[in-house]
Amino acid sequence: MSDNLTLADLTDVGLKQLYTNNLASIDNVSTPYWAALYKSIYEANAAIEGVSNSKKLTSSVKNRILGEAYFDRAFMYYYLVNLYGDVPLALTTDYKLTSVLKRSAAADVYNQIVNDLLQAKDYLDSQYLDFNLKNVTTERVRPNQMAAYALLARVQLQRKNYLAAEEAATKVIENKPTYNIVAPEQVFLKNSDETIWALQPVRAFLNTNQAQIFILPVTGPDFSYPVYLSNSLVNSFESNNDLRKSKWIGSVIVGSQTYYFSYKYKVPAIGTDIFEYDIVLRLAEQYLIRSEARAEQNKISDAQADLNIIRSRAGLANTVANNTSDLKAAILKERRVELFTEWGHRWIDIKRTGTIDQIMTQAAVVKGSTWESFKALFPIPYQEIVKDSQLTQNTGY
Repeated sequence: MSDNLTLADLTDVGLKQLYTNNLASIDNVSTPYWAALYKSIYEANAAIEGVSNSKKLTSSVKNRILGEAYFDRAFMYYYLVNLYGDVPLALTTDYKLTSVLKRSAAADVYNQIVNDLLQAKDYLDSQYLDFNLKNVTTERVRPNQMAAYALLARVQLQRKNYLAAEEAATKVIENKPTYNIVAPEQVFLKNSDETIWALQPVRAFLNTNQAQIFILPVTGPDFSYPVYLSNSLVNSFESNNDLRKSKWIGSVIVGSQTYYFSYKYKVPAIGTDIFEYDIVLRLAEQYLIRSEARAEQNKISDAQADLNIIRSRAGLANTVANNTSDLKAAILKERRVELFTEWGHRWIDIKRTGTIDQIMTQAAVVKGSTWESFKALFPIPYQEIVKDSQLTQNTGY
């Protein structure tokens, strides 16, 4: 959707709609996002209701499941509100109520996300537990208290609650020795010290879907591997000495054309060993969140210090930005080269910083399309409006 990727094969109608920012409310390729996110929200609501009423679970197990369920619901609503704007707040499994919900204002959805995360962090602790919620494990695949703080920091930054964002990020950053910034080649390994929360592979002996999607064959992009990095992204690295460019980007040469691809995850094949997990939340983002939150509060030296930790890991010199305006621009650029192809960060970043119209107007020229401001939101799926007469469509669709 944003300016980080290029779609080589335009014969896939769904991918073309997404890439050129030309979604339709009928036969909408974004419909599965709505359905999947609300399915997960229903499951979280069912867990909250069932566990809250349980007479047999121990208090420790009960608290853990409740904490995870509140976290999951917050996580799903975070993406719903960012993709669609105002959305129905379904906080029960009662279909008689949820089937006739109106859209709630985005501000109210964010309030619910914050409330869920505050509850989650109170129910959870900072340990990682195994499948039966009894034993401490090195596997970082169940959300813990620090995952709740990490998502809370992101949400508070988006809401412009800068002190709250700084405080939440600090909770994670200061949780030593659990979390540490590691070398670029170690970041995306399973259970790396930078991992706050990750997802295990869901298919036997397969590492990550990320590697399957992004690593190009030697023959270059084709119908099966249609996506590669945009020139805009590749050129946004300020130096070829940036370790992220050499460690996290791969390339193939076909004729006279060089195609660059995301190489953060390096193990695409099915094998007997799992080396990489799909990392959802990681420590570097928390430093960037805190840097931006501090810059907004005019804590210039502190903001610089946080930004320089990320730059130092990349082999770069300290930032020269020394005021709020320049730091915000520097941080947005740093977020782009640090977080590319991770969980839609770029799309959300250019929306929340008010730069989407400028950036996407330029990107649209490259994509062979045109940009209009209403495209910052997905359309509400037509079939959902048919089912729930209380739903209204986003402007422009």
